[in-house]
Parts: sequence; structure tokens; C-alpha cells
Amino acid sequence: MIISLQLAGDIPLYEQLRNQIVVGIATGELAREEKLPTVRQLADDLGINTMTVNKAYSLLKQEGYIVVDRRHGAKVSPPKPHNPEPSPQLEEELQLIIAQAAIQGIDPIRFQKLCSNIFSRMAYPHLNEER
Repeated sequence: MIISLQLAGDIPLYEQLRNQIVVGIATGELAREEKLPTVRQLADDLGINTMTVNKAYSLLKQEGYIVVDRRHGAKVSPPKPHNPEPSPQLEEELQLIIAQAAIQGIDPIRFQKLCSNIFSRMAYPHLNEER
């Protein structure tokens, strides 16, 4: 997986890194239980501070996207069972995204089509089973 950070962007680097790893997991670029680079290695590869990578990894661990073992390092979490109920955090984030789309004048049908197109690019295991 190729990670590209916008060093002069408004989004903090740790958040950009976290977001790209989440998308990488969902699209299948990062396989379930795949070992991730060490904090030091990823920081060196990206030319950023190790604390930035550590913060991204800590957030990903807290959110359940990765597991960290002192002996084996960080790896993508194993597949989770299908959960039909969205988390409150996901609902809150979706509410913000929908509000932004509405303000930009995107109608509900166009928004749903956009979501469907993006969703279809995901390779997360249980998504393909439901199609």
C-alpha cells in the first residue's frame, strides 16, 4: 500500500495516516492480519516524526482496526463478525458528511449513488457476501 501524506494540508498527519490505513483495510490493499511496518520504519519511509506514526497507530488500535503486540508489532485486526447496527461514532460522522453534502447542494439520490459507488470499491470480507 502506498501512503501519500499532504505535509502542508489542513488535516493533521496522524489523521491522514489513520484514514489511509482504514481505507486500505476496507479496499483490501491491507489484508486482514497483515503485519504493518514498525513505527520507526514507517516514520522513516514517510519522512515524518515517529510520534506522528505512534499517534496514528494508537488511534487505530483504540478503534479496533489494528492489534499491537510488543513481540510481533502491529497488524491489521482479524475479520469481525457482521454487525448490522452502526456505532454512535459512525452515525455522528455520517451526519456531518450528509450535512456537508446537503450544504453543497447534493440531492439525496445523488448522495446515495455516490455512497453506493464508493461502497462497491470496498473489498472488506462481509461486504462481498451481502452483494
